[in-house]
Amino acid sequence: MSQRKERRGIHVDQSELHCNKGCGYYGNAAWQGLCSKCWREEYQRARQKQIQEDWALAEKLQREEEVAYASIQGAQSQPQAQPQASLAPFSKFEEKKTNEKTRKVTTVKKFFSPSSRTAPKKENQEGKTPSPSISRQSSIETDRVSRDFVDFLKTLHKPGREVHKQSRAFIEIMANKKDLSADELSECVQDFYQNLSDRLMTHFKGSSERVERVMDEVEKYIMTRLYKSVFCPETTDDEEKDLATQNRIRALHWVDIQMLCVPVDEEIPEVSDNVVKAITDVIEMDSKRVPRDKLACITRCSKHIFSAIKITKSEPASADDFLPTLIYIVLKANPPRLQSNIQYITRFCNPSRLMTGEDGYYFTNLCCAVAFIEKLDAQSLNLDPEDFERYMSGQASPRRPEADSGWPQVDPPSGSAASSPALSQVYQNLDLLSGLGSRQDRVLEGVQSLQRDLITWQESVEREVQEILEKYPLEIRLPTPSAIDSDNVENDRLPPPLTPQVFAG
Repeated sequence: MSQRKERRGIHVDQSELHCNKGCGYYGNAAWQGLCSKCWREEYQRARQKQIQEDWALAEKLQREEEVAYASIQGAQSQPQAQPQASLAPFSKFEEKKTNEKTRKVTTVKKFFSPSSRTAPKKENQEGKTPSPSISRQSSIETDRVSRDFVDFLKTLHKPGREVHKQSRAFIEIMANKKDLSADELSECVQDFYQNLSDRLMTHFKGSSERVERVMDEVEKYIMTRLYKSVFCPETTDDEEKDLATQNRIRALHWVDIQMLCVPVDEEIPEVSDNVVKAITDVIEMDSKRVPRDKLACITRCSKHIFSAIKITKSEPASADDFLPTLIYIVLKANPPRLQSNIQYITRFCNPSRLMTGEDGYYFTNLCCAVAFIEKLDAQSLNLDPEDFERYMSGQASPRRPEADSGWPQVDPPSGSAASSPALSQVYQNLDLLSGLGSRQDRVLEGVQSLQRDLITWQESVEREVQEILEKYPLEIRLPTPSAIDSDNVENDRLPPPLTPQVFAG
């Protein structure tokens, strides 16, 4: 029982992040644990071997058909015919045989030629027309990136013109190869990166910093132009993997910090801010079109995680602290098209970024986090298998005592305790809302009571006024007409009124 109560942290040996070939570079689960360099070498060897086997099989089938054709023609020929007469049919037979051989060789070449498969897909590509708003937005972004790319190349003078020419030619070539598989598209892009990098290294005389800067701009220009045709192509199952991963993360919504042994305290405001920023960054990855920009989102997310751990523990974070926290962030964020973005970065990013540096380290850890989520089971969380299955099916949710959780518990409507700070905050907000509702009801009752009192007061005033009017009716007396000077006693002494006089004029 004591072992059942202990929480086991998620530990990954740092050596497991490196290439299985022992070259020292970071490996990738998508490349069977190899780095991009070793994977390309293995892929090219396997591809060359497959091509040789296919050619050998095609030549064998062609020889068998020729032998069968010759035997049929030999059986149908007439040995009694004259030699002079048989020369013409024999020459025709040789001509027909040569034409048949040429046709078969051409067919075999077309079978292995990429251009022979472009026709059937053309209608499908035309049928999938993006919406006008998306097209306008992508067109504006593409134009902006193209202008920035040209402005940057102007500073390089002659090599800049050559880089621009090679990049435009490569985009035109890729536009005619929409039928290729994702691995073949990746191989074409990586070959272009390698060839252009080698030429720039020769021109800049070994200045790797300048070459890397130019290659970053080349990657931004090319992948912005090719994004719609190479991101989550129809020839892959990336979309199905996206849906499977998204559903898997949704089913694991009940996993909390304690189960993963995440050394982060979201009750600290600064820590909570870093967690929110990390979630925002990993979600923002899907909105970027350039592999380097997607990697930058992963790097910013990882740095926010390290900052949150450092604030919580008051000491620098370790690799054993980082991976569980990254898994927790991915579970909370449930980033859109996660598998497609990982595959896109793996296939088309500049390989030097994935092999070394902090970008490669953080990306490798993200791949490990996704792989852990896909394989997460009861043993990984130190849970009983039956409880794990019930939690996954939604039949139950983990109940955590108040003493163990360390957070203020607010009973939800269902009666189960909150299992995370976010849920605890939700229940607190619900309580506040219910309190506000009761206060609002009391205010409404007071308003209605005041309205009734006003109506009653108005009616009482009207009654009192009416009673007074009935008791003391209003009598209006008209005044009697009288002369103006009727009250003057000395009227007799007044002189007579003046009479108007007319003067001749």
